[in-house]
Amino acid sequence: MAVRKIIRMGHPMLRAPARSLEPDEIGSDAMHRLVADMIDTLHDYGGIGLAAPQIAEPIRLAIVELPGGPSRYGDLPEVPLTAFVNPEIEVLDPTTAGYWEGCLSVPGLRGYVARPQHIRVRALNLAAEPIEMTFQGFPATVFQHEFDHLDGTLYVDRITDPSKLVFDEEFERYILPTETEQCAGASV
Repeated sequence: MAVRKIIRMGHPMLRAPARSLEPDEIGSDAMHRLVADMIDTLHDYGGIGLAAPQIAEPIRLAIVELPGGPSRYGDLPEVPLTAFVNPEIEVLDPTTAGYWEGCLSVPGLRGYVARPQHIRVRALNLAAEPIEMTFQGFPATVFQHEFDHLDGTLYVDRITDPSKLVFDEEFERYILPTETEQCAGASV
């Protein structure tokens, strides 16, 4: 449909809680057009998740698409492109792990955030039918990151050590090689 502009940190809409969608809105033509725009935008920007507030739509809607397979986060399960309406997260195990997160609304930066690693997601799909999924590891982090946008929270708010907020170039130059060495050393 159309690639929309992603608003960036500093825009007030990113800090406001989004409103829940009413049942009659969910299956509307307008909602299907919005989701099509979000998909086009996600693919154009090269992301794996996008929340409606990131394109200046203050509603509780997010899309996620994980390609699955090997990555620097381990062997990831595939999560086909899915829209989540009025999603909720239930933490199934509070044990946390950290990942270096980036965000399309915070371009050029990456930060280390620890989050619970076993969650259940409950939401509605675009047919207003309930969906429920559980996730562990990096996919759990992705969903928490995306759904945080619906509450006006950015990943930078969750960084507990300010020294672990870095520019992408410095991450690639100084941090990623160290993590790669640690992973290689751990597997020997």
